[in-house]
Amino acid sequence: MGKIRIGVIGCGSIAKHRHLPEYAANNEVEIVALCDKVEERAAELAKEYGARSYKDYEELLKSDDIDAVSVCTPNYLHAPISIAALAAGKHVLCEKPMAISEEEAQQMITAAENNNRKLMIAHNQRFVPSHVRAREIIESGEAGKIYSFRTSFGHGGPEGWSADGKDSWFFKKEQAFIGAMGDLGVHKTDLLRYLLGEEFTEVAALVETSAKKGSTVDDSAVCVLKTESGIIGTLAASWSYVAKEDNSTIIYGEKAILRLEEDPAYSLIVQYQTGETVKYELGGIQTNESGGQSNSLVVDHFIDSIRQDTEPAISGAEGLKSLRVVLAALKSNETKKFAEI
Repeated sequence: MGKIRIGVIGCGSIAKHRHLPEYAANNEVEIVALCDKVEERAAELAKEYGARSYKDYEELLKSDDIDAVSVCTPNYLHAPISIAALAAGKHVLCEKPMAISEEEAQQMITAAENNNRKLMIAHNQRFVPSHVRAREIIESGEAGKIYSFRTSFGHGGPEGWSADGKDSWFFKKEQAFIGAMGDLGVHKTDLLRYLLGEEFTEVAALVETSAKKGSTVDDSAVCVLKTESGIIGTLAASWSYVAKEDNSTIIYGEKAILRLEEDPAYSLIVQYQTGETVKYELGGIQTNESGGQSNSLVVDHFIDSIRQDTEPAISGAEGLKSLRVVLAALKSNETKKFAEI
């Protein structure tokens, strides 16, 4: 097999800072085409990467010299573009949240199956070294029975990060569908499912728009979650953490407490019931603050799954399970009752 030939659809910040540099750094990849409805944006990046540029994704998908695409568009376009790409015989790496409804997500999964193509959702938190190590500790039984958790993901908002700043699609309900809970919360529902090795069964949520004037989506959400075995905890997602990003998780077990990405020096601290504390320096998590992004490993995993013909770790089915928690949280906020997942 020669190099995997890549097209990137949507040339905003996530493509510019994550997908394109990571594809460029992978020796098995050739970036051949870029697409954005803002023509100059695609053209400028295409020049940098020696690729063709398109304004219309349907034109890009007609090309026979593209094996796979990244879908880095506003949320409401994730499903239609992914489905079209899969139908055109391309493998798809899609940004999160994978879709804006369960029906759309299911259609994406079906399209991948029907066309025998890979569909991966870009949940990068599963590849963070501290998260991988924490899962091993939990899985091995070293922390004993897990009782509860708390996790939060917040920063000052996408205007400091998005290509369009304050005018970004992130703030427009018709394009984003969901705000901080979809941008950040879905990362954490995926991470917790991965760490705990269990599915969530119930959620109660409060979802508010308090920090971003003129926004039609949520910017602060707090959820109470319960897993099938009865592990309970809280998840906060917010665009109102103005001074510093918070991307931390604490797992409370029978024999140990695991503190993930809480301490600036140690990405994982395990405090044992015996009084012993183990501090791990495993390299940090990617943040939207640190201009230079470290490799998230998402692209490398996607390319490996194509080359080795294996199921990606975060398949469409996995992406849907993480999305369901977010959809249930929205339902809970509307009904003011617990929602079953």
